[in-house]
Amino acid sequence: MRHGIIVTTGDPRTVADLAAEAEVAGWDGAFYFDAISVGDGEVYDPWVVMAAMAMRTERVILGPVVTPPSRRRPWKLARETMTLDRLSNGRLVLPVGLGALDDAAFGNVGEETETRTRADLMDESLEILEGLWSGRPYAHSGNHFQFDEMCFRPAPAQRPRIPIWVIGVWPRPRSMRRALRWDGVLIQAQDADGQGVETTPEHVREVAAHVRAERPGGLEGFEIVAGGMTPADEASTIVQRFADAGATWWLEQDWQGDVTAVRRRIAAGPPRV
Repeated sequence: MRHGIIVTTGDPRTVADLAAEAEVAGWDGAFYFDAISVGDGEVYDPWVVMAAMAMRTERVILGPVVTPPSRRRPWKLARETMTLDRLSNGRLVLPVGLGALDDAAFGNVGEETETRTRADLMDESLEILEGLWSGRPYAHSGNHFQFDEMCFRPAPAQRPRIPIWVIGVWPRPRSMRRALRWDGVLIQAQDADGQGVETTPEHVREVAAHVRAERPGGLEGFEIVAGGMTPADEASTIVQRFADAGATWWLEQDWQGDVTAVRRRIAAGPPRV
């Protein structure tokens, strides 16, 4: 299992410092969040911030948690991700999802909010990303986007492409089918009434069994991503249960903590699993 931490607070220079500290402390990944306007909190552009993170680190995996392609032009996202992958020498992953509608830069500014449409936009956007990342001439004609042949060069550093992790709502079949088409699943569990619940090791075990049964190649080359907030002195015990269930990544996340709290958790190091 690999271990990442989502840096949820701080200005761009501070976030870059925290990413460097995470690398020294032995974390495998340093992630940032993708939002535009959430309450009165301070929010920075993730691609600019991750560029700063890339320049301060050499080893850790980087990525936004999570990017909603439905409100981004896919050709612009292709350029941003390719550039960051090159800048980081092939250390970018792209976690994607529908996005949280409490961000005022959805319905408040006229972006699509209907779930099915946002899902369709995400599917089509990922198809476009793969085509443009190829470095070969690519044209597209879909329900939402159409363009004549163009060629994006250079291609990303990673081949055959930048890994894509997709939010998978367990146990919803349509959501899981989408995730299994790509390179990893970030698990969001729901109960029988469709309400979101905390992801448990049992959910991870069920998802891992589903991946083995439904994905060509099974678990090979596929990431199962779980996460939560753990006290440093209990983290290994907690996260071990997720690793035993089949999780390949753990993302530590403290959405309420200040810079001091995040720095303290980084310094304590990842769970020893």
